[in-house]
Amino acid sequence: MNHSYEIEIKTLLGSKANAEKLKDVMRQKDSKLVHKSSHTQLNHYFSGGDLGKLSGALLPYLPADKVDQLEKIVNDVKDFSVRTRWADGRVIFVLKASIDDTTSSNGTARLEFENQMAGLSLEQLDQILLDSGFQYQAKWSRAREEYIYKDVAVSIDKNAGYGYLAEFELVAEDPDTADFMKESLRVMMTELGVVELPQDRLARMFDYYNNNWQDYYGTDKVFNIE
Repeated sequence: MNHSYEIEIKTLLGSKANAEKLKDVMRQKDSKLVHKSSHTQLNHYFSGGDLGKLSGALLPYLPADKVDQLEKIVNDVKDFSVRTRWADGRVIFVLKASIDDTTSSNGTARLEFENQMAGLSLEQLDQILLDSGFQYQAKWSRAREEYIYKDVAVSIDKNAGYGYLAEFELVAEDPDTADFMKESLRVMMTELGVVELPQDRLARMFDYYNNNWQDYYGTDKVFNIE
């Protein structure tokens, strides 16, 4: 069973003006820039729990090929992050696992499993995780614009708490190509005039939000953590 690996670098834009500037530069440098979609999301992060028990509870809602994929991840992965997502009416289960020395929650190279959970509401999917021993870590809300820039997926998000953030992503079939892809993304970001958000600062931001998410979820409020 083949897995896909998410190779992703983030940059903190902060303001709407900086987000618009990035879009302008992308248009200037790529005449074939594609605006794929704009949508809103709710993302619920979970901690603790029994991944094996959760896998068993999700099996009735998964197609056969996804069952095999999930079971292999459960058997092989140690550091993982699980979340549920509502994206313009679609309810999605997401599992991410780190394949480098960064975290499974925010890392630069992660194995990912994602499946739309037809027939379930976000609340029903959340309850399956809660019944498997997981607890809410935090709830996030954001508005996302998705682009294809020179064959790279670029997401520009307005996140509760973080403000504007952009993610540059490639998908690898071979984890051995992760480092090469990360460097390619960093070169591209330099050409666009944006800088990588350091992992240690991202971790501090993530921890702060997790401890204070009730103050930010569903709002336009923003904090600044150096």
